[in-house]
Amino acid sequence: MTGWAARRFWKEVSVEAAEGGHRVRLDARPLMTPAKRPLILPTVAVAKAVADEWRAVGEKVDPRQMPVTRSANAAIDKVATQFAEVAGLISDYGGTDLICYRAETPEELTARQAAAWDPLVDWAVRRFGARLTVTRGIVPVVQPAESVAALSRAVTALSPFELTALHDLVALSGSLVIGLNATEPGSDPEALWSLSRVDEDWQAELWGVDEEAAALASVKKRDFLHAHRFWTLLHDQSA
Repeated sequence: MTGWAARRFWKEVSVEAAEGGHRVRLDARPLMTPAKRPLILPTVAVAKAVADEWRAVGEKVDPRQMPVTRSANAAIDKVATQFAEVAGLISDYGGTDLICYRAETPEELTARQAAAWDPLVDWAVRRFGARLTVTRGIVPVVQPAESVAALSRAVTALSPFELTALHDLVALSGSLVIGLNATEPGSDPEALWSLSRVDEDWQAELWGVDEEAAALASVKKRDFLHAHRFWTLLHDQSA
């Protein structure tokens, strides 16, 4: 059965061990991805989260209410089949990382950026040996090749499921460093999301809140927090 039947037909949802991980059954039918690949999940925690989403289905399946299932499908159907391309896209953020580009003025904003982002710049050095160059203004800066390579190695070392989570953490925040920091044990995704919004929050304080922009930011934040949860489930060995 594919992951997106139009109407609910099953009564029971179960999790069982399978070769290479765990799988979810709807009655006797194992879940498959939209591309009709077996939906084999790497941890019990992920499998239980997927199972919970399918148990919660009402009369009709609504993929928007099933984020863990969607991420798992993407890991198998998209990321695993295009791993090098996806890893390359994410690694490219290291060369133009948000936290390296600071305003020239006003002083209040530059101070806020420094307070938010300098600790992340320092963390990248400690964690990966990646020393990044910070600049002011919009003129591009070429980052040290060895630093970009170190961050890229951290990306390519991931599994397809992990890369799926990191892809969203990075793309939504605009920062490879913030995305990688979000994968650290004990990381605070709410705080990290706020760090990615320093410029936008400053503008909102200065000129007022744009309702359309705020609504879009709310959706992005929701997806960022989900990506962090998905990563956490991938490393949860307690289930």
